[in-house]
Amino acid sequence: MAFSIESSQSLPDPVGKLAPKVKRFNDFIALYPELYSTFRMWHYDNGRRSSPYGVSKIPEDLVKKRVFIFLGREQLLKSINYDELLRDLDTLLPLYEYVESESVNPISMQQTTFSFSPGWTAKSLFATATLTQRTIDVSLRHNELQRVLCEKLASQYGKDNIGSETRSGVGTRIDVVVRQGDQFWFYEIKTYLSPRACIREAIGQLLEYSHWPGAKRASRLIVVGESPLDDDGSEYLRRLKNELALPIEYEQIPID
Repeated sequence: MAFSIESSQSLPDPVGKLAPKVKRFNDFIALYPELYSTFRMWHYDNGRRSSPYGVSKIPEDLVKKRVFIFLGREQLLKSINYDELLRDLDTLLPLYEYVESESVNPISMQQTTFSFSPGWTAKSLFATATLTQRTIDVSLRHNELQRVLCEKLASQYGKDNIGSETRSGVGTRIDVVVRQGDQFWFYEIKTYLSPRACIREAIGQLLEYSHWPGAKRASRLIVVGESPLDDDGSEYLRRLKNELALPIEYEQIPID
């Protein structure tokens, strides 16, 4: 019960043949990250299996010979739930069809609506794994920033007005949402050391959360990073507000 992208030395130029499929896989996961939130990925690199990890884009350093990458959900062989297995296969089908197609646009998925729910769940801050350590470190750093941000916002606005991993209504999840009466503030967390890189990566997501058809309009859009914003970054955000009327802000959340 797994979707696999494989490369083998016995195939002619396997990496070259698989690179477009890896790109389509990564594009689909970027568009619909919540679709496989209950699934896991793992891989074999020269026969060594990694620990399971959350579904994410395939990093470039794993696109090579003798690497097998799997996405799925494990069950005990002696107690297989076939209804659950079939549901999982149905969930994987859109991803499989897009990866194996020549299309440039994934099929439109049925979207949920924006629905604020207060509260947040502390995610893992530690991991023991042998897979791409950079990917693990970024994920754990993100979890810690999210926890610190939620606790800070709860102390300012009340825990009943703070929610994390909120469904955006357009097939994604918003890192943190603050409710203020009938208005909402959306926060997107990035782990880059450079505030400029954080803004560059987060701004597209924040605009999609708030402005894509079917999305919930936010009154404030906040990029969150660890480093303080410099003068150039402040001027850039000022221009976006004044010239484009975009309510984009930056907030520093330093952690040890």
